[in-house]
Amino acid sequence: MNRAYVALGSNIGDKAGHLAAAIDALRHLPTTRAIRPSSVYETAPVGYTDQDLFYNMVIELETDLPAEQLLDVLQQIEQQEGRKRLFKNGPRTLDLDILLYNSEMIHMDGLTVPHPRMQDRAFVLAPLDELVSSYIVPGLNRTVAELYQDLPETERTDVRRIESGSIEGRREKKNDRI
Repeated sequence: MNRAYVALGSNIGDKAGHLAAAIDALRHLPTTRAIRPSSVYETAPVGYTDQDLFYNMVIELETDLPAEQLLDVLQQIEQQEGRKRLFKNGPRTLDLDILLYNSEMIHMDGLTVPHPRMQDRAFVLAPLDELVSSYIVPGLNRTVAELYQDLPETERTDVRRIESGSIEGRREKKNDRI
């Protein structure tokens, strides 16, 4: 069984609903088990800043899927939630990224693990730190906690933890409508 950490983000429409739908889809994959999600964090956009705030989180998975197949599944889930790739760092209904996959370093077309910009992103490191603060990131040889603390204070203050029940409650409401 492989262990993967996947970042989830949304800033269009029902942000909590999109995150809940992604978690539900991951929990229903036949060869994958969602172990635990982080809390949800409200975060400022990075890159293109003229857009709504994001909801971000990380989920820990155990999966039999190789990394490239997991990426394919994540992209299918994004499409199911209406993801449109209009321009780099633009608004999105759902963004799913493999941050870490076992302790592997993967470099192939369309997939780089560890995620190549995770050490620069408070919205990724805050929820990841909540799950695995002492994990040593391959290639960077630093723990997640150290990487998070190395970020400028201004970036860390743009990340605000939301009550973890926000997604659970949203998931229940979404399931009630089905």
